[in-house]
Amino acid sequence: MRRSHIPVECRPVRYFKSDNTAAVSAEILRAIDDANTGVALAYGADRWSESLDAVYGQFFGTKVRVFAVSSGTAANSLALATLCPPWGTVLTHIEAHIERDECGAPEFFTGGAKLSLVAGAGAKIAAADLAARLTWFEPHVHGVQPRMLSITQATERGAIYTPQEISALAKIAHDRGMAVHMDGARFANALAYVGCSPAELSWKAGVDVLSFGATKNGVMAAEAVVFFNAELARDFAYRSKRGGHLLSKMRLLSAQLDAYLSDGLWLDNARHANAMARRLVAGLTPLKGTQLLYPVDANEIFVVLPAHMHDALQAAGAQYHPWPSDRPGERAFRLVTAFDTDPTDVERFLSIAKSA
Repeated sequence: MRRSHIPVECRPVRYFKSDNTAAVSAEILRAIDDANTGVALAYGADRWSESLDAVYGQFFGTKVRVFAVSSGTAANSLALATLCPPWGTVLTHIEAHIERDECGAPEFFTGGAKLSLVAGAGAKIAAADLAARLTWFEPHVHGVQPRMLSITQATERGAIYTPQEISALAKIAHDRGMAVHMDGARFANALAYVGCSPAELSWKAGVDVLSFGATKNGVMAAEAVVFFNAELARDFAYRSKRGGHLLSKMRLLSAQLDAYLSDGLWLDNARHANAMARRLVAGLTPLKGTQLLYPVDANEIFVVLPAHMHDALQAAGAQYHPWPSDRPGERAFRLVTAFDTDPTDVERFLSIAKSA
């Protein structure tokens, strides 16, 4: 993690808009530099790409089929397209990233498959709500058929699905012949919070395909699509190529994903990001007029800030996202910490908030 020697009171206020605003881990840059030596076969025939199945198989404790892509949008959309036909539907939360922030990419890559939305507190789908939503679909040619469930880990409100919650949802989906996809953009942060094994939070709980996020947690530009049943991945390579995600110099993506798991980098980064979020919460919640909207499980904070505090932070250059509150009239905001958030960044933000 990078640390600054500039006094806290003189430092600019860090961006807390997203963990996408963070830099790249030094370990990842070294891995890219190491892979950027000499020649290597193109289009995934290099040693880094060919070793990903084994590397991620060891990580998850089972045989897997892994593909590197350059963005989370590609990971989610290509995974859904591989397992959902155009006449199918993907059940997902009403606030899911694939619904609100992918610019129609899931529908585009699936050839028109519908997203069917389910509500739920904390942007989580409860088993009872999923079962109730599925009663709407009838097995006839006039309507789309449920083919996939997609859940987000951690959710768009910062909540985390436990292994037990995932298992309950997966059983309902599998009993209907549906596949289960997990959008794991912050999968590492969820693992760091829950403290279980990667297997327990994925395939052992019933996940069939995982979009394994890395870019938000210190990687430059690489995400892994992990199939826990190689047979399900039979069409993915063609879809990835057709969608423009089979890169010529694929070794530079695969080297990042390899290094991400090496020596526990993924966990160190996620633990630090989570810890900085807790530190920020500990300083904000005692301040008059502030109120947390949701428990802070990982590295996302949703908080109500009084107008004068928000104005003071904005005047100082603080950057964070406005966010809709469940209660009318409240000024809610999202703050996100990252692997390279310095404690002094948090102190600087809190000093301005306290002064206000």
